[in-house]
Amino acid sequence: MRVREAMNRGVITVGLDTAPIEAFEKMYKKGIRRLFVMDEAGNPKGVVSYYDVIGILGSTKPSREVKSSTKIEDIMSENIITVSSEDSVENAANLMLRADISGLLVLEDEKPVGVITKTDICRLVAAELLVPAD
Repeated sequence: MRVREAMNRGVITVGLDTAPIEAFEKMYKKGIRRLFVMDEAGNPKGVVSYYDVIGILGSTKPSREVKSSTKIEDIMSENIITVSSEDSVENAANLMLRADISGLLVLEDEKPVGVITKTDICRLVAAELLVPAD
């Protein structure tokens, strides 16, 4: 199976100058655990996780009183591991395991088009195991 068949289409992003509280609120509203950080031209520059943001805010119930000078670019990881939409899901799973990460940015023609996560892969495995063979 190809990544394009298992990924979540669309990429939820923030800019480099986004405040951590804004990133937290976006993650909370969307029910996600990572945001990809893009520059003004729409190029991926980093990734920030729920745990990165909570670490800087100091709580899962943050206030807007965190240092106003802190920006996502200060706490993001610049090491974005990507996968092509044409790669196999097995390859994506291996990349996540080796890098000890839970999600990959999916590219088509060098442009971000989606995300594939460990949860997506677990759903595929569970569906395969739970469906009786013909």
